[in-house]
Amino acid sequence: MIVRPQQHWLARLFVWHGSVLPKITSRLFMNFLLSIVVVWMLPWYTSLGIKLTVAPFSILGVAIAIFLGFRNNACFARYSEARLLWGQLMIASRSLLREVKTTLPNDPDLSHFVRLQIAFAHCLRMTLRRKPQGETLAKYLTSHELHQVLNSHSPANCILLLMAEWLAERRTQGALPDMLFHSITQRMHDMAVVLSGCERIFTTPLPFAYSLILHRTVYLFCIMLPFALVVDLHFMTPFVSVLISYTFISLDTLAEELEDPFGEEDNDLPLDAICNAIEIDLLQMIDADELPHKMTPGKNYQLT
Repeated sequence: MIVRPQQHWLARLFVWHGSVLPKITSRLFMNFLLSIVVVWMLPWYTSLGIKLTVAPFSILGVAIAIFLGFRNNACFARYSEARLLWGQLMIASRSLLREVKTTLPNDPDLSHFVRLQIAFAHCLRMTLRRKPQGETLAKYLTSHELHQVLNSHSPANCILLLMAEWLAERRTQGALPDMLFHSITQRMHDMAVVLSGCERIFTTPLPFAYSLILHRTVYLFCIMLPFALVVDLHFMTPFVSVLISYTFISLDTLAEELEDPFGEEDNDLPLDAICNAIEIDLLQMIDADELPHKMTPGKNYQLT
């Protein structure tokens, strides 16, 4: 995620990092070259008696804009829901530890429960980003727990089970009354809801056929556009064609980024920073001696 201070409107026109321009520059350059070729071939093109007008492109452009708007709205809804889910995870984590600590203030193994909570957040983050988890989870789990988690079909769900077993053991010992046990497990249910919601977004992309037909239409439109503009615009054709192509191609590319909000691209969610904030909050709640450093935006204002 790009976390950039407010800029003057003129300076924002020339911002490079964080936009989709680095991804589509080569495509716009190809469109520019194609437009130059079309201008150069204009005499031969008109001698064939074939003349494209801007009228059909105006109608098609409106249709493409509408469908791009629908697709971008759908992708942004996925992004917004993913951020909401991770916000709920922060709330549930804090509430769960607050209830456990006030109910079991003298439990000597409370720090282990906190490590399980932190491991859950990191495990979910790395699962969504398709990263190996062993090295990171080894900092918070015992060797037996780590083996159990890594061999599970859903590692994050396995950590939730370990947390539930920790609470059930206190309940069996009589340290945790039934009423409070059910109240605390409701917080864990909230974490399970977050896990399921993230898995739903992660495993269910937008329908491929819908994205494909829109992608093809956008690029065919941009390829044919210079042929319609050249008759009226002549040498201005490359500049106008690139400007229009930039609008459509950038919207199509941005939708691809937002469709998977859990990645590590410039416009994806800062899951590293969210997990870092959860870890700091939980460790402070048990008065831990050592706390991790708070993550801040790094190079080019990027927060991962």
